Amino acid sequence: MTTLANLGTIASAGELPRASRSEVYAPRAMAATAHPLATQAALEVMRDGGSAMDGAIAANACLGLMEPTGCGVGGDLFAIVWDPESKTLHGYNGSGRSPKGLTLEELRRVLIERGHPEIPRTGGLAVTVPGCVDGWFALHERFGAATMERVLAPAIHYAREGFPVTPRIAEAWAISAKRFDAMPGFVEQFTMRSQGGAARAPLAGEIWKNLPLGDLYERLAHEGRGAFYVGPTAAAIVESVNAQGGFLTLDDLATHTGEWVQPVSASYRGYDVWELPPNGQGIAALQILKIMEGFDVRAMGWGSARYVHHFVEAKKLAFEDRARFYADPEFSKTPVDRLISGDYAASRRARINPDRAARSVEPGVIPGGADTTYLTVADEKGMMVSLIQSNYRGMGSGVIPKDDAGVHGFMLQNRGEQFALVDGHPNVFAPGKRPFHTIIPAFITRNGEPWISFGVMGGAMQPQGHAQILMNLIDFGMTLQQAGDAPRIHHDGSTEPQGGVRAMADGGVLNLEPGFPASTLEALVKMGHTIKQADTPIFGGYQAIMRDPKTRVYCGASESRKDGHAAGY
Repeated sequence: MTTLANLGTIASAGELPRASRSEVYAPRAMAATAHPLATQAALEVMRDGGSAMDGAIAANACLGLMEPTGCGVGGDLFAIVWDPESKTLHGYNGSGRSPKGLTLEELRRVLIERGHPEIPRTGGLAVTVPGCVDGWFALHERFGAATMERVLAPAIHYAREGFPVTPRIAEAWAISAKRFDAMPGFVEQFTMRSQGGAARAPLAGEIWKNLPLGDLYERLAHEGRGAFYVGPTAAAIVESVNAQGGFLTLDDLATHTGEWVQPVSASYRGYDVWELPPNGQGIAALQILKIMEGFDVRAMGWGSARYVHHFVEAKKLAFEDRARFYADPEFSKTPVDRLISGDYAASRRARINPDRAARSVEPGVIPGGADTTYLTVADEKGMMVSLIQSNYRGMGSGVIPKDDAGVHGFMLQNRGEQFALVDGHPNVFAPGKRPFHTIIPAFITRNGEPWISFGVMGGAMQPQGHAQILMNLIDFGMTLQQAGDAPRIHHDGSTEPQGGVRAMADGGVLNLEPGFPASTLEALVKMGHTIKQADTPIFGGYQAIMRDPKTRVYCGASESRKDGHAAGY
């Protein structure tokens, strides 16, 4: 039985948690991913003359094969890239759009007919155009040095020759197998039936192959992005989505394109923290940090009730704005500059009661109006890539492209679930619109120079995790590995920008990872917080690379809650 006492393992607030391992140091290149073989693929491609971007795409392709529980070519992609030649950061939004032929009125009619109060998590209605492959080719065109044949070669090899499944991925795969076993093509594609065995998920250590995905990667290597967005694969996507109640067309796929965007930043105690603007949720991390900057976080002490309470209250305020204002900028302009400004943070900070948890909060007044994979790669020329890619909610929608020739080796995302259905809401569904998005890469610069490329995967945990990593590093003086290993705070229950947009009214639930002092938990309960123990997956996954501005040596850290590692040469 879980009690407040046995959730705490640190004697007192202010005592810092230990790192699970040492950081990794290397002079020329570094990669940190959620799978050891993906990390090695990135290093292999860079050793062979590829750039950090080539290594990142190589790793991402391997992860789509090796970690289908969180990512793949059926999903979307976002990236922030430090370009050493121009000495600037570049942002890429590789999210897909809703079907252009489906109106809000028609969607509502269909949902009523099928008995769904909101867009369901599984099936064709949740599918938006996958942006990952287009993102690979756009990023490669600008920052690649090797050919796509060389970049995709490691993933093609492992798809055809096989690789051993790792423990954490095996656990998530078993959960997905129970969820999707009735979906067309799942048993055929994503169980050991595809390997000549039983209809179950692979176990840790078992060899897994994905020949259809290897064939798709081969076609992409030789034919380019068109091998995905037109032709047999595109036709299989459309046929399978519509067979399961969706409205995607060949034209939706053929006309898809991602977008280069300008990253936005906010200063936190002299460090510039960079995120991508909406339709993603990255600026929520900046809002949290700007609110927390007005408090003496270091004096509060890591793990103290004061620290946790103020952080959670800041998160509630930021997430209320997230639910109200964040959306596709082509349809609704998010007031980004105002939301991440110091004076706006001060006005929001004043709403925090230092002694009592808020049960509900209001969005600010603006004048004028599951699972993911994260990776980071750096090369000897100084290029640093912060890349995140996801199918959403684990493996995605359950829709697996299939035609007369068989399955195509991947599952499609269910990002369409995140549209709002409320008239006038910035994130309300519209034809050809990008939904509110959870996946966010991050970057930190100092004095105009690159410092850390990092990310924390995992739904609404991501902006909360970004802010905690920053405070662990800057306020509490933790090392790069220690900052990621430290027990995390996860608040759930804020207003979400989807469906009927139901407002938080009960204060939500505070999930604390084991490792906080028992006295902290007891004090938080007295403040009015509802505390629950949660499984590790909700606390996300972290990868990071730090660059020493003087020696140019790279330091890498990797998530102890995942199977991956950081490595370099």
